Amino acid sequence: MQNLRKKFPVLNQCIYANTAATGLLYEDLMEWRQEHDLDYLIGGSTMKVKSFEHMPSIKETLGKFFHCRPENVALVPNFSLGMNLLLEGLPKTQKILLLENDYPSVNWPFETRGFQIEFVKIDESLETNIHKKVKKGNVDVLALSVVQWINGVKVDLEFLKQLKKDFPHLLIIADGTQFCSTEPFNFEESGIDILGASGYKWLLAGYGNAFFLVKDVAKEHFDLKGIGSRSFDEIGATRENISFCQHLQPGHLDSLNFGSLEFSLNFLDTIGINHIADHLTKLSHKAKMEFANLGLLEKAVVERNHHSTIFNIKGNRQLFSKFAQENVVCSQRGDGIRLSFHFYNTENEIDAIVDIIRS
Repeated sequence: MQNLRKKFPVLNQCIYANTAATGLLYEDLMEWRQEHDLDYLIGGSTMKVKSFEHMPSIKETLGKFFHCRPENVALVPNFSLGMNLLLEGLPKTQKILLLENDYPSVNWPFETRGFQIEFVKIDESLETNIHKKVKKGNVDVLALSVVQWINGVKVDLEFLKQLKKDFPHLLIIADGTQFCSTEPFNFEESGIDILGASGYKWLLAGYGNAFFLVKDVAKEHFDLKGIGSRSFDEIGATRENISFCQHLQPGHLDSLNFGSLEFSLNFLDTIGINHIADHLTKLSHKAKMEFANLGLLEKAVVERNHHSTIFNIKGNRQLFSKFAQENVVCSQRGDGIRLSFHFYNTENEIDAIVDIIRS
């Protein structure tokens, strides 16, 4: 990973512990984006037509990376927009289970549409809490983030898989924005029915691109209405018979942004997702141990067996200012300070952060 750090110039200026807010731009992608716009400059509409024709290939790249059939991949500008389009087609009679204080783009679209909603507390017994609620038999849809944006609590994917087996009627919708590309993920074999994610964080793809992966069994729950001039660009598609995923992408798609997503997926694939996952596991274990020893983590994090590389530590504005003075880039979230680490971070950087806290 040390050689890869050279591709991220900002790492020469700071300890970047803020991927949970924004992933970094790297030199290879910047060069590709410059070439793309140069082609647009000299090619005009000819270049753009070719770019539109390339969108199915981007779906294929996504499908290969996350193990999903390309026809079940939807390209959207961001997770929030895709989620809202999706829920416009979900009957309001559905009973929804959400997590308390989950990401606003997960919870708010449900809360503003008049669904009957129950909430589960995010603590060390998260999976047990969810199972108890679903077992009552009054839940149609479970919607949650795979990794929580404030404190990094990660739901057990094996639990979701078993939950789906135990309750096949349950529709599971997940936000993977804080998860996708942190470890191998096989969508078809998972318990998740619909997974959406924006690409600007852990996927390092910049802003303006996101995707939704959909299983066939999930489609029967919806009556989607989204439509536009680019909705029936599939062979044989008409206004009356466009596919489920085409309803989620009704307009023109930006070739720069979705090309960036494809480029980054190939970049991550070259590094090796297993290699990335191994490194992040080491960072997670070290950070959790160090922060727990300092008494900076909440019980919900300390007592869980597995965690992401997102941590919310106890800290006031004075500590946050100290981090800024020492060139540690992070975020204030909830009642603390959020630190998040990607493959370009090192264990030495965690040591340096701990030294700052102790000082």
